[in-house]
Parts: sequence; C-alpha cells; structure tokens
Amino acid sequence: MTYQFPKLHNAAWPGVVGKGPDSEPPIALEKMLDLTAAAEVNGQRFDGVDLFLFAPHVDIDATDAELQRLAQQVKSRNLVVGSVVAPVWPPTNGGSAMGSEQERNQFVEQVRKGCRIAKALRDLGVRPYGVVRIDSATDPGSWQKNPEANQQLIADTFKRACDVAESFGEQLAAEGEICWGGMHSWKHMLRLLQLVNRPKTLGFQADMAHTLLYLLGYNAPEDAILPQGFSWNDDQKLSESLAQLTESLRPWTLDFHVAQNDATVKGSGSHDKTGRHCLPNDPHGKLNIARDAGHWLRNADGSLTKKFRHICWDGCMFSNDIMMKPSTWNDILLAMIQVRDAHGWDA
Repeated sequence: MTYQFPKLHNAAWPGVVGKGPDSEPPIALEKMLDLTAAAEVNGQRFDGVDLFLFAPHVDIDATDAELQRLAQQVKSRNLVVGSVVAPVWPPTNGGSAMGSEQERNQFVEQVRKGCRIAKALRDLGVRPYGVVRIDSATDPGSWQKNPEANQQLIADTFKRACDVAESFGEQLAAEGEICWGGMHSWKHMLRLLQLVNRPKTLGFQADMAHTLLYLLGYNAPEDAILPQGFSWNDDQKLSESLAQLTESLRPWTLDFHVAQNDATVKGSGSHDKTGRHCLPNDPHGKLNIARDAGHWLRNADGSLTKKFRHICWDGCMFSNDIMMKPSTWNDILLAMIQVRDAHGWDA
C-alpha cells in the first residue's frame, strides 16, 4: 500500500554544503532538481525538494522575478518546495545568535530574508508545507566559555526570530547537531527550546544522523545516553536509548530528516566537525532506517504523530561523483519509501 503522507523530499543543499574553494565545486540547483526528478522506484518518485537559501542555489536577496523563475523550475519537474534553510552563519552574512548586538541583528535579518522567500514560494503555489530551518550559528567551544549567559542570549535571539517568523506566517525549526553551540547535546537542545517557549513557532528539526550522535555524547560526554564501549549489535539497548531521546525531543519536532550514520564525526570543506551522513546501504551504517525513524514518527504508544506533512533525505558530505550517479538517488528514494510504508498515513 502506498500512503499519501508523509511526502518524500530530497535536500538540494548537498550540492553546496561542504563544497567550495577548499573542496569540490558546487553542483548547480538545476542539476540537483534534475537528479531528484529522475529518481524512480517501482513507479514512485520524490514529491519535492528542501532548499538552502544561499547562492549559488537560491540567493537570499533574490528578486521577485528570480523567485518566480525558481518556482517554475521546480513546478516544471513536478516537484514542490518544503523546508528552507536560512543562512544565519557569519560566513553567509549572518551572525552568532549569542554574539554582539550587531551579530545578533544580522542573524535575525537573515531569518527575515529567509521567511520572506519562504512566504513568496507559498504565495507562488509551489510550497504547500515546510518550515524555515535555523541553528545557533556558533560553536560549542565558544558557548562553553559562559554556558548560562550564552544559552540565554541564544534564546533571546531565537525569540526575536520567532517574532519575525510569525509576521510571515512561518514556523522555525532548530537543527539538533553537535556542531552548534547550545544545541550540541540533547539536554542543551531541550533546554533551549524550553527557554524560548514558543512551541507553535519554534520547534526541533530531528536529523537521524545527528541525533544518533546525541546518544554518544560527542561534545557533551556528560549527556551521553549510550554507555562507553556500547556494542552496535545490541539492538535492544539502541532502541531503549532512542526511546529516551525521542521522549524528550519528539514533542518539539516540526521537521524530520531521514539519514544514515556510521557513528563517526566527520565533515568536509566549510562544514567540518559534524555527523557523518552515509548512503542508506552503507555497510558501516548503524541505523535500521525504517525501524529507527519510527521513534520520531510515532508516539511512545505507537500511534503516528502526523506532525509534519513531509520528510527529507539529508545527504550532506557526499562526493560529487556519488551524487552524479542515478543509482544513488534511487537507493535513497527506496529508503524513503520504506520509511513511509512503515509509518505513513492517508489524509
């Protein structure tokens, strides 16, 4: 049986993230759209894409005419847009959410620009759902110099971002990843969401690759859930640990990334020291993707949350050679279909 929901999206940003002068050249958005649209498994295809709002894919200062062209590019391939990523980091004209007043103003301004594009794509009829993704735009080491004060600063900046998002009718999702200060452990992430306390506007973006590393306590050993020396053959212990993690963060989750991870920390290019995204059939992958996605897509009693209308595959750090192979996207699409078959629903 093929369920209507959640819709299946591919992320376009692996064509940009980790690419650049010190790495491989970016892959154009048009090519990422083509690769996504061409994938097919037993007659099923991707429903849409999630976008990174930064050149060379989508200029954060794109004109109305440029956004109209973008909408047409997506529609012409029978795709839609879901969630979008606001470029809130200092190298992309943003600023640290716990930085100086100017840096925090720059952060909020990038959120405003991201929400403006998100709403424009809604108004153009090409974006029926999705959120605007943010993070703290700072590193754990800087945060650690004054944890309490810095966490409060991030929360205050996020509250301002919520005000902006609400003015555009948008929601924000904070990406839980070990490289973002104040979000680098599940306990710090939960505390930040509670400090902001705007659950209708700011939620959590769960990425299966990144949240697996929450269990291991990278960058915050005191918050590890899995014990040192854990055997990855112990499925019961892994399931119990994922249940503990998701019990805290699932109620806040507004956006979900399907991914595979080999439990190592690895990055490339400008996006270093992050969770390793693997191909779905990587022999070193530690997750049973369809099974483990259920911890996020289902409540503790097994009922479906139905909190988001689409899920997205995140394949950051794949090489250009891998991304240019049609088989890569067919394998990814198959993994996404298996998640929907296990945890999908109809309207």
